[in-house]
Amino acid sequence: MNSWRDLKAWQVAHELVLKTYSLTQDFPSGERFRLTDQLCRTAASIPTNIAEGKGRSSTKEYLHFLSIARGSVEEVSYLLLLARDLSYLPESTYVEMSTRYSEVGRMLNGLIRSLKQNLR
Repeated sequence: MNSWRDLKAWQVAHELVLKTYSLTQDFPSGERFRLTDQLCRTAASIPTNIAEGKGRSSTKEYLHFLSIARGSVEEVSYLLLLARDLSYLPESTYVEMSTRYSEVGRMLNGLIRSLKQNLR
């Protein structure tokens, strides 16, 4: 794999960022600098950290950035739950997005596991 663009985890995460930005357009305007901003920034940090890690010079550095991306998956998962509980997201959208972000988390776990095995 030559580029971070070739990574399935990056591709799905990028697609989800676009969807997350779209979903938050319907949040109340009072949330623009609170939940909306945090959710969008956290969602964008997932593919951003995958890309940055891929560009680093060592596997150890790459793993560090993948770990940050993995943490951001969990943060987004909570923020989606909060948005649902505040009635900003319908249940069906929450379930769909949570499922997709969990998928990215599993992909990142697999990539991290594979890279760690190659370090041995």
